[in-house]
Amino acid sequence: CKKALMACDGDMDAAIDYLREKGLAKAAKKADRVAAEGMAYADVFNGVGVVIEVNCETDFAAGTDVFKNTVKALAEAVAVNDPADAAALKACKYPGTDLTVTEVMQDRVMSIGENLQIRRFARFPENTSVCYVHAGGSHGVLVNLAVEGDIDVTEVGKNICMQITAMAPTYVCKTQVPQSVIDNEKEILLTQIKNDPKSANKPDAIIAKMVEGRVSKFYDTACLLEQQYVKDDDVKVGKYVENTAKALGGEIKIVSFVSYERGEGLEKREDDFAAEIDKLVKGQ
Repeated sequence: CKKALMACDGDMDAAIDYLREKGLAKAAKKADRVAAEGMAYADVFNGVGVVIEVNCETDFAAGTDVFKNTVKALAEAVAVNDPADAAALKACKYPGTDLTVTEVMQDRVMSIGENLQIRRFARFPENTSVCYVHAGGSHGVLVNLAVEGDIDVTEVGKNICMQITAMAPTYVCKTQVPQSVIDNEKEILLTQIKNDPKSANKPDAIIAKMVEGRVSKFYDTACLLEQQYVKDDDVKVGKYVENTAKALGGEIKIVSFVSYERGEGLEKREDDFAAEIDKLVKGQ
């Protein structure tokens, strides 16, 4: 990663492309998922779906009822007040009190003894939202469905959320992928092919077809509806949703989704307890 950054003059996005072109895509992906503590949470309040991430310093604090209940209350505040951002949320009333979110958060910092931060949130006020929280808060997922017919979509919605948690799609379908993303993907794939001695000397027409074929595989990974369904790899997610809607006697369309992974992209604090103890012992 250091070599990639140096080669790209510190440009993070260019460095990731550099790693992929060198065949190190897996390393680049892992490097983008540095963990931090806290909780990713999703819920639905009177039809309004909310997903939120709140961070703290240690997993011990994240596991306390005080912290968990605070995160749930903050999600409710988002649903009720529709704040534009974290700063606006802090000015809202904290549920069940006459205090602002800022005032309650200050109290929580004192009682928990750690720095607490509201990192991000999203809100779906329309259609039908279904939520899912994985492993006590490692992932919070919210999917928004357009539903026709008097049908219960709780189970299919949860299954979709679990699919998102497991396979981490970026888009719902092909039409949502920006052309700039496809163009960049093609450039990376073309570089990979030209760097492969087995393919570098192939005719341009053949290389172009190879690129198009690999772009299709990109869709299979990046687009939710194009992914193989994790509970039945004989069908894609789009077909699973279609079949389920037909069986229920209605129609279901995945409009959008938001998935938060706790601490994604944050630098985790690393404590060397052995060194601290050794320092204390020598100090004595």
